[in-house]
Amino acid sequence: MTERIYNTLFVCTGNSARSIMAEALLNRLGKQRFRAYSAGSQPAARVHPLAIEQLSLAGLPTQELRSKNWEEFARPDAPPLDFVFTVCDRAAGEICPVWPGRPITAHWGIEDPAAVPGGEHRQRRAFALAFSLLQRRISLFLSLPLSKLDAMALERELDTIGRLREPD
Repeated sequence: MTERIYNTLFVCTGNSARSIMAEALLNRLGKQRFRAYSAGSQPAARVHPLAIEQLSLAGLPTQELRSKNWEEFARPDAPPLDFVFTVCDRAAGEICPVWPGRPITAHWGIEDPAAVPGGEHRQRRAFALAFSLLQRRISLFLSLPLSKLDAMALERELDTIGRLREPD
């Protein structure tokens, strides 16, 4: 018997850093149980180089990553989505398209590492922190007994995960 594959979309306005890192992380950590995608309402022209660097440092593939418009995932031929996570506050406040499937949604807001002032060293640290927080949240998400939770219980669990912060 083949295990069910859950389609998951990570959304951020620019789709150049946080959502891209989440896509790569879930595709690696979720192996055969999840297929992750990412998109943005106003996608950047390219993936942020420090996101690529952070993913490379973690040994994650980056060749096929690209910034995508979220309309790609609202088309009739798009994969039906099981989960949609917003990872930036701005995207969470926007009116999202109607997604195929009936995805469970949650907000997992993370500060934009590309917007951190103070030069490249501080930005690298911000990217590392954002990556670490995404990795913790995704690991917790993967530990949930998805087949045993009803939609309301699952939404509560995902909201709890979204409130997780890095320790000081």
